[in-house]
Amino acid sequence: MAIDVDPSRLLPELPLPSGPPALAVDGLMLFFGGLRVLNGVSFEAREGSVTSIIGPNGAGKTSLFNTVSGFYKPAAGAIRFRGASIDALRAPARAQLGLARTFQNISLFHGMTVLDNIKLGRHAHMKSGVLDALWYRGRARREEMELRREIEEKIIDFLEIDHIRKAPVSALSYGLRKRVELARALAMRPKVLLLDEPVAGMNREETEDMARFILDVKEEWGVTVLMVEHDMGMVMDISDHVVVLNFGQVIASGKPREVAANPEVIAAYLGSGNVEDLRARVRQGAQAKRGAV
Repeated sequence: MAIDVDPSRLLPELPLPSGPPALAVDGLMLFFGGLRVLNGVSFEAREGSVTSIIGPNGAGKTSLFNTVSGFYKPAAGAIRFRGASIDALRAPARAQLGLARTFQNISLFHGMTVLDNIKLGRHAHMKSGVLDALWYRGRARREEMELRREIEEKIIDFLEIDHIRKAPVSALSYGLRKRVELARALAMRPKVLLLDEPVAGMNREETEDMARFILDVKEEWGVTVLMVEHDMGMVMDISDHVVVLNFGQVIASGKPREVAANPEVIAAYLGSGNVEDLRARVRQGAQAKRGAV
């Protein structure tokens, strides 16, 4: 038995790009009080690849993203971005390096237009000071015009949202809001893009569109993608590498076909059907949550 994915949909198993990883996570430990959220998590995301992090609800996926992007400080472990340690850097500095992300719950300014929301993604790279912005002359005006031209000619056109660029975000459908959030992340000129459940709540057509955009971001823009997603069909369709978390630990890692047939992954998602096994898994989860620092 395997995860319910049509094997004919899986991408050919091509070798991952060679060279150093774009992002390397080594032995991450994260605690909330006495709750062990991440327990020695290690993996690599190769340059020019799509690496997916999957696992049941509560496995620690979003906490992992928050730690990698600098919102949480781990108790132990190391994170390297293109070979350099970023452990001492706060979230804004990591964004300046080229680490961009979207969020599980859409985080947009609903009273602002689509274009203005996207422009906010460039904030970390803007060089104009407060006085420049107040006068809106010289460098501030040049930066603004360059930013608007890049967004309108490249990002908005790429994501096919020109028809809504002047619309307030509050007037958009859920699927279009997700696309705008991706646009804002792309405005950060990312080298590594973290996508937290990019197709959650979308219908089939919206999901297929988003999958196409993600693949194009990888192939045409050369961006490395790290993705958390529950849609197994999409994960197996577009991923080069899959990492599986359960109770804050990596229980499997490999190519989509390998992971889809892994007994531990199947048990984590579907269970064995044995009552005693279910009780053992519940006890395991309770013990993991009581782990001491």
